[in-house]
Amino acid sequence: MASYSGECVTAVHHWSPKLFSFRTTRSPSLRFDNGQFLMIGLEIGGRRVVRAYSIASANYEDELEFYSIIVPQGPFTSRLQCVQPGASMLVSTKPTGTLVLRDLRPGRRLFLLATGTGVAPFAALIRDPEIYERFAQIVLVRGGRTRQDLGYGDDMLTRLRNDEYLGDMAQRQLLDYGALTREPFVRVGRITRLMAEGRVCAELGLPPLNAREDRVMICGNMRMLGDARALLDARGFSVSPGIGSPGDYLFERAFVEAAGSSAVPGENRAGETPCAVTPSAAMAAGTGSPRASAAASCADAAAH
Repeated sequence: MASYSGECVTAVHHWSPKLFSFRTTRSPSLRFDNGQFLMIGLEIGGRRVVRAYSIASANYEDELEFYSIIVPQGPFTSRLQCVQPGASMLVSTKPTGTLVLRDLRPGRRLFLLATGTGVAPFAALIRDPEIYERFAQIVLVRGGRTRQDLGYGDDMLTRLRNDEYLGDMAQRQLLDYGALTREPFVRVGRITRLMAEGRVCAELGLPPLNAREDRVMICGNMRMLGDARALLDARGFSVSPGIGSPGDYLFERAFVEAAGSSAVPGENRAGETPCAVTPSAAMAAGTGSPRASAAASCADAAAH
């Protein structure tokens, strides 16, 4: 059985009626790699209910940060959205996940493709000094429906670029490309289509995407994951087969395999797929199995 520590909510910020982030205390004994996820639990109706969430804070920070979608009828997020500073929360003590730098082959550029709350693991990764040592350029490609969907990422990038220690590296090496699908914006369209058409690279002044120099991480809704993988496979990129096996690109796996499961009744209904990673699938990822390792934030069907 997974073990949990009792943590305290320290801050909550609602970015839109459907999106919010929150911070909690962190057990001094918790260690994790940037890009991994943890199980978060609440006591609901006398029972413990847990879901997997990407860790959006860097592994050297004193607190933990998470970014979540809200589904009004979702059995977990409908409660989670109501938490306030001072509330108690359960946080698992065993992190896992496939979006870790060590499982990428060496390359020159790293593309981070995210839709909706899928930006969460990348928020941690771009605050990791190692990413700037391993790659000459990091390209964060963010997709959403409306401007509000990009608010969390915009704020995170502003703070990073003003950071005393990482700001200079981020300003030199980190590129940001945001696009929307439901509102007029400087860039309109699904990020996978913009990548396939070459617009992302062209507009950023980069050479076309190629498997020799580029590496990719993907975190988003199911359609985006499928489209991005098809694009990369067609261009000769090799996927990492699982934890500990490097590849040209990485994506989260447990949600993909758990998406059709009915182990958590009602959560695939009404769109609460970001929180539908079952505890058993997440724990399987922790064993090193390539069959399961995904964060809840990496399946955001509502913010594509």
